[in-house]
Amino acid sequence: MFSASAPSSAPSPSWDWTHRLTQLGPRFFTRLQPTPLAAPVWAMRNRALLDELGWSSALLDDAHLSAFAGNSVLPGSDPMATVYSGHQFGQWAGQLGDGRAIWLGEAPSRLGPQEIQLKGAGRTPYSRGGDGRAVLRSSIREYLCSEAMHGLGIATTRALCLVASPEPVRRETLETAALVTRLAPSFLRFGHFEHFAAQGDVDSLRTLADHAIAHHLPECHARAEHLNGNVYAALLQVVQERTAHLLAQWQAVGFCHGVMNTDNMSLLGLTIDYGPFQFMDGFDPGHICNHTDTQGRYAYSRQPNIAYWNLFCLAQALLPLIEDQDLTLQVLEGYKSGFPRALGDAMRAKLGLTGELATEDLREADWQLVEDLLQVLASERVDYTLFWRRLSHAVVNGWGQHKPQAPATDVQDLFIDRHRWQAWLSRYQVRLGQADLGRIGQTMLRTNPKFVLRNHLAELAIRQAQTGDYSEIETLHNLLKSPFDEHPGFEAYADLPPDWASQLEISCSS
Repeated sequence: MFSASAPSSAPSPSWDWTHRLTQLGPRFFTRLQPTPLAAPVWAMRNRALLDELGWSSALLDDAHLSAFAGNSVLPGSDPMATVYSGHQFGQWAGQLGDGRAIWLGEAPSRLGPQEIQLKGAGRTPYSRGGDGRAVLRSSIREYLCSEAMHGLGIATTRALCLVASPEPVRRETLETAALVTRLAPSFLRFGHFEHFAAQGDVDSLRTLADHAIAHHLPECHARAEHLNGNVYAALLQVVQERTAHLLAQWQAVGFCHGVMNTDNMSLLGLTIDYGPFQFMDGFDPGHICNHTDTQGRYAYSRQPNIAYWNLFCLAQALLPLIEDQDLTLQVLEGYKSGFPRALGDAMRAKLGLTGELATEDLREADWQLVEDLLQVLASERVDYTLFWRRLSHAVVNGWGQHKPQAPATDVQDLFIDRHRWQAWLSRYQVRLGQADLGRIGQTMLRTNPKFVLRNHLAELAIRQAQTGDYSEIETLHNLLKSPFDEHPGFEAYADLPPDWASQLEISCSS
């Protein structure tokens, strides 16, 4: 019933493939074909992304289903899996690599060249005994969250389509297979550099770094002028700054990654590898979203320091190229000031404190306001997303002066300790002073989303999809690609989670 033939040729989308990664040579990858997927069906097709890329709408027609199921090969593609290593949960894991993701190639687009991967396309030389498959459950979560992050304005890989199959896959229970086609300007990870550094292969390390600089981070050349002409130190600096900005955005929106291993860190500062992630419901700095993370290494509050730890691993890997330990540490130290500033800017924006030239004293005072607010939220596990959205509406409505039906009490209702909340609110109102609250509130509504991919929403879409009904995936996708809009009629998707949501467990099993 689940037999499938070897990949054949598929109709061409008329791409002018580039395949710059293949120019690195065979030390960096292994060419292979995807493993065919039995009885595939479309679960989701992201035609809006096709439009953004300027690619033909025919690419997601039925004629190409076999290609995105791994059952045929797009003409001109060059399937392969790349090798990398990395630290997992703080321990050196040695050689890893694309264990179930197969790189099809690189194609031009309006957004620049895009690398295309099939995730869940079968075993590779780097599967380490795994089956190389992804299950429908995790594939739905990755598809939706990558597009949700894009809607939030956070750097991420993108999802082009989702293919489902009745093919059985064994995890904790028997599940069914699925395959996500994902895109990124580059899928290079910290672990790609760690791999060759660990082997003492400086030539390959240099080749990889030169490739990254030439094709993805050309600004390193200009940066090197301020770093004694050291382009590899500049590479570390650019990656460090992108990572700091990404982590600030994660923290500001209440996002927990769950598996911040070095092999899951993007060189370009993209959110990558959506496994046991979560957007927090009740605010808890110590929240651990990954049931497998028994020590809480990747808890929400620890993410910024883990990112620094991972950058330190990358710095060690690049040290044979930088050849200056003091300069390497100097560049790395930039994270310690860059991240707090980026997070401060992000949190000030959530409070509508933008559009002014902030002095350092004002920034410090604003950050104290933020910290005190977060303590209030944490003390009662106040729903994070709902709080910020209600606060935005309260500001735009002038604390109930303009629209009595939506006063500040909507925010107050989230708190048990009303006195503590009112004390903080009074300070915030003084900080806003005589500013145009309507204008500030509108800015806040474009900063604080109404919709995020809460765990229970994803779970409902998964349960429905397991019956063969994929409509809830599309509903969520439509909401999440414009999460700051009101979307009348869909208020339930932005409401407090049901009681059973707290019992959901997500782990590394996918």
